[in-house]
Amino acid sequence: MQNCAAFFKCYGPAIRPTPTPRVLDIGAQDVNGSLKRVVPKGFDYVGVDFVQGKGVDVVLDDPYNLPFDSDSADVVLSSSCFEHSELFWLLFLDILRVLKPGGLFYLNVPSNGDFHRWPVDCWRFYPDSGRALVTWAKRNGIDASLLESYTSSQNRDQWNDFVAVYVKDSGRAAQYPDRILKHFTEFKNGLILGDDQILNFSVLPEDRRKLGVIWQILSGQVKVS
Repeated sequence: MQNCAAFFKCYGPAIRPTPTPRVLDIGAQDVNGSLKRVVPKGFDYVGVDFVQGKGVDVVLDDPYNLPFDSDSADVVLSSSCFEHSELFWLLFLDILRVLKPGGLFYLNVPSNGDFHRWPVDCWRFYPDSGRALVTWAKRNGIDASLLESYTSSQNRDQWNDFVAVYVKDSGRAAQYPDRILKHFTEFKNGLILGDDQILNFSVLPEDRRKLGVIWQILSGQVKVS
């Protein structure tokens, strides 16, 4: 929820000149919260999922074919969904299809965490996953760009979220000069379009970094006052 709020705070002003921007939320069922809460006023929100439920406006007949016209959405959101999609790369292509050329795709996927079937649990995303999906898009004739990606820090639970922001047409990237990572510090392995440097680089995931500190304390290498 916090990551998506940061997305709209950063990119919302550049989207907002469009009258009533259309937002599609893929995997919208309100199980433990809904991204609709952080979508700015004046945006046309449509909740999409594979099953009927709270917060769902459109139920998919086919999880890889969205029932929307090409070039019709300004923003597509998907949080905690791709790990449950057996063939998420097919869904990714159809998300890009329905986006307008300057449309944005906000993706949030676990980078770690418990096995949780809904109804299946297939994937976790690492820092290079965002760029890999761009390669897949280009191989399928879509000139998408990854504007930025990062793995956010844990917040009172076990999860680290992999977050990526895409623009459908790389030629429209200049419409979005700001980046979440210019204002956010609680992340590792950040990437920004046009910069090959990995920001806040870390080989170890947060769980292992914390275990290392605990081991140092237990072994007496670090004293706790």
